[in-house]
Amino acid sequence: MGAVPEISRTDPRDPLGRLGSFFDPDTMRLLHSRDKSGVQAAVGRVDGVRTIAYCSDATVMGGAMGVEGCAHIVAAIDAAIDARLPVVGIWHSGGARLAEGVEALHAVGLVFEAMVRASGLVPQISVVVGFAAGGAAYGPALTDIVIMAPEGRIFVTGPDVVRSVTGEHVDMATLGGPRTHGTKSGVSHIVAADEADAVRRARRLVSMCAEQGEFDLAAAAHGDVDLQAMLPASAKRAYDVHPIIHELLDNVEGESSFEELQGGYARSMVTGLGRLGGRTVGVVANNPLRLGGCLDSASAEKAARFVRLCDGFGIPLIVVADVPGYLPGVAQEWDGVVRRGAKLLHAFAEARVPRVTLVTRKIYGGAYIAMNARALGATAVYAWPGAEVAVMGAKAAVGILHKKALAAVPDTEREATLERLTAEHEAIAGGVDRAVSIGVVDKVIDPAKTRSTLAAALAAAPTRPSHHKNIPL
Repeated sequence: MGAVPEISRTDPRDPLGRLGSFFDPDTMRLLHSRDKSGVQAAVGRVDGVRTIAYCSDATVMGGAMGVEGCAHIVAAIDAAIDARLPVVGIWHSGGARLAEGVEALHAVGLVFEAMVRASGLVPQISVVVGFAAGGAAYGPALTDIVIMAPEGRIFVTGPDVVRSVTGEHVDMATLGGPRTHGTKSGVSHIVAADEADAVRRARRLVSMCAEQGEFDLAAAAHGDVDLQAMLPASAKRAYDVHPIIHELLDNVEGESSFEELQGGYARSMVTGLGRLGGRTVGVVANNPLRLGGCLDSASAEKAARFVRLCDGFGIPLIVVADVPGYLPGVAQEWDGVVRRGAKLLHAFAEARVPRVTLVTRKIYGGAYIAMNARALGATAVYAWPGAEVAVMGAKAAVGILHKKALAAVPDTEREATLERLTAEHEAIAGGVDRAVSIGVVDKVIDPAKTRSTLAAALAAAPTRPSHHKNIPL
């Protein structure tokens, strides 16, 4: 490891300055001497956690990736694997060096291979602060979490090539900027306010992934509040699940510990990391404010990748379920809701980390299984009082099962008959009491003790080692 040379104070693209702002003060040590390779790598501490980072040197050929620079990245990743340290890439690169031809392409391929070797072994986080174009686009895409600063641009082919091949006119921001990747493609997990915010959030994620902590059950109980009181009075009203998540998780110095991932993409599903009783946990939650909380092809795939991320790094999962089913429609079927929805089933069934489901209002149909059901190996399934667990809503089910009988009833008696049949159906086929009696819901819990109940269940469950990588689904 080398000493740190003087950092440029005039060029914000200088990799030493960017790495210096990422690491704790006075902890950074270079892994190789400063050169013209287009990459600088270093080791240091992030909130006390030993971490390895590499950074494109955009002051040299726009950070283009050549044989030597790629070798620095591979060496940094290998060092992270050997020491089991998180590795962070700060990207500002126009892709492979044209002058080095196929040798540069081969070198970039070796970077990708190293990233795949590291997958599931050490957390990999990318911070895109400038261009990540051409071959460099796939560097961030192969890592676990992608953070984009406002100046970040990720695309395989730039606007000029797109225009010449397809005739489409598009600017760089629209083609591959943070808004595009944060809302349309799902490539970006976090869209930062500026470069400093991107670095701050990368540091926060390093801490949560690498220093996961232990459950403090007393601390979890201390924060207990009646979360069910946050639901709207009418069960038919939509609501935003975010405030419930924030109250469920710890607050640190007045700020929620929840760091949402892919918050602008597939918004009927919320995923992110936070702390509960001091322990890092992952949260997967339906959001009734968007599409009524329905599962669709994109949200199922989003959740599946997040579940596999948490499972790969031993992070316990909390699933907050309030879902009417899968979103119906031709577009969904053509968009692969069967294929992509199966990924979520596979992810939960494969997961070996402790994972607890909380049913807040309702959970119907195939979505009941997909949201971490007992059948898929959930550690525990809890429900709040009054929650519904069924193939579909009782009234809708009665409307199908007793269609002819209801049609034969006089108009003046039809509503009363429907209510009676609905009550009978709930007693036989649905309702949380029936779910508890057959063991698919463990118990109905006191909403005012939700935090402590979930923490106790997760703390008591063993974490079995995972044996899979984190392919970017």
